[in-house]
Amino acid sequence: MTDPNAGFLFDGPEDAATTVVLAHGAGAPMNAPFLNDLARQLASGGVRVARFEFPYMRARRETGRRGGAPDREPVLKEAWKSAVETLGGGARLVIGGKSLGGRIASMVADEVGARGLVCLGYPFHPPGRPEKLRTKHLETLRTPALVLQGTRDPFGTPDDVAGYRLSPAIRVVWIEDGDHSWKPRASSGRTLEQNMAAGVAAMRKFLAVL
Repeated sequence: MTDPNAGFLFDGPEDAATTVVLAHGAGAPMNAPFLNDLARQLASGGVRVARFEFPYMRARRETGRRGGAPDREPVLKEAWKSAVETLGGGARLVIGGKSLGGRIASMVADEVGARGLVCLGYPFHPPGRPEKLRTKHLETLRTPALVLQGTRDPFGTPDDVAGYRLSPAIRVVWIEDGDHSWKPRASSGRTLEQNMAAGVAAMRKFLAVL
């Protein structure tokens, strides 16, 4: 169900005890298959899910033109803070998202007083550039956080993450044989459906104790 006035996409009951706000990754919109599936599964368990798009992605949707780099960091952060304010304030919300969306959420979580943070495939570093870390702010994060990361994610593998200094508020759960979108290899014997179910289960467990 959409709210055309606010530009949000909603799933789940309006009177849910928990609302999770999600932003998309760098290259796919808020209704990409990954987020559609995740939102549907969370909503089926009674969680309210709200999704929104950053200005550059909204412009792609409105103009029908592909391409164009993501907005600069200050614009992305402001979009997150505006979304939180529109939805009633951080204390009511768990915020996060896919890759870029989760990364920017992690940068504003403490400032907006979010109840919790969920990062779905965190881009700890660009693929092939492990020296270019995006973790400095994660060392002092105070918001309770869950990072759901595929074990084959080129943006941060178990060996990579084991060497990082991360806040004790952060818990990392590994999705077996998953890539950046949790998709496993056929040779692993696992399916994307299994990995999505594992990710949703971990999210539900995290939300239950906030």
